[in-house]
Amino acid sequence: MRQMSLTAELVALCHRDEADPGPSGGWTQLSDEDFRVLSARLADEADAGPLWVFAYGSLIWKPAFESVERQRATAHGWHRSFCIDMVRWRGSVAQPGLMMALERGGRCDGVIYRLPEGEKTAQIERLLRREIDDHESVASVRWVSVRTAQGHLRALGFWVGVTGRGTSLGQPLDRVARVLARACGHVGSGAEYLYNTVSHLEEFGIRDRNLWRLQQLVADEIRSIHGNGRGGGLIPVSPSS
Repeated sequence: MRQMSLTAELVALCHRDEADPGPSGGWTQLSDEDFRVLSARLADEADAGPLWVFAYGSLIWKPAFESVERQRATAHGWHRSFCIDMVRWRGSVAQPGLMMALERGGRCDGVIYRLPEGEKTAQIERLLRREIDDHESVASVRWVSVRTAQGHLRALGFWVGVTGRGTSLGQPLDRVARVLARACGHVGSGAEYLYNTVSHLEEFGIRDRNLWRLQQLVADEIRSIHGNGRGGGLIPVSPSS
């Protein structure tokens, strides 16, 4: 197995203490009733049988839910992309960051988790409250068709097919690398997010070609910033699509 260029030591160089700025304006927050209604709709749309969740990023290494089974799965027609603009969590107003979502096209090899037997509406509501908090994000929650070693099934996916305000789609990897090497928010840095995702995908025998190239670029960028002082300026995020 080839060793990652992006190491824990390089990631540590990107950390800095940032205060949580709180929710930004312009987004319509979901109420408790909104969560209940959305959960009920998604539960009605679910297939019979157990509830599966498709993980392609942080849900792989920080699922925050109990599961009874996990296995590799492939979602055709989607690919990983750092395309969500962040001025909170892993970015700041001074240095916006980028978070991962699924853009249309290609394929995405990830992991599906089977949740314990239980009331689907309640299970889905807990997942929703972890992943989204505003009306503008609702459209990015959808059932995704995935292929597994045992056949096809549908799994719940988050941040799938994001568009519009707050997104920067189709960015070149070198520009994404410059952002991730610099961005940090109150929960951590963009480099840490990338490192955790790539390293945990490797544990499942999954190597995303773009992410593997991206971790090399981010490693080089961090060395440039902290090794010889070049390239340390702020990197603005592109205007929303």
